[in-house]
Amino acid sequence: MDWFWWVFIFFMAGGFAKVADTARTALRTRHERKMERLETARQERQELAAAQKPPEPVCGCTHHLAKHDKKGKCHERVEMAVAWDADHKPVQYEAGQCTCQQYIGPRPLSQIYAEDLTDLA
Repeated sequence: MDWFWWVFIFFMAGGFAKVADTARTALRTRHERKMERLETARQERQELAAAQKPPEPVCGCTHHLAKHDKKGKCHERVEMAVAWDADHKPVQYEAGQCTCQQYIGPRPLSQIYAEDLTDLA
């Protein structure tokens, strides 16, 4: 029963606070690492989903190919600056026609053909 008094004195002298603080720190660290692992797994899932998508045909004006006609003229409405301040920063905008003239980017393929690879050696 002698050990009981030593444990009692240890806790009364504040030893429990150090043990509790150590436990709290360990739990906080464990939680942070768990959240990092979950975030990494979420990013991996997003990257895999993005890798399965075909490239988006986007013009230099950031509009989709569907917004362009056969000649390459863009038919999307955009905000255009009409007034600037002394620092040459736009202060007033107005709706206007996109001035892009040609689609630049990957062309969507209707079918992909690849020959079989053979070992000739």
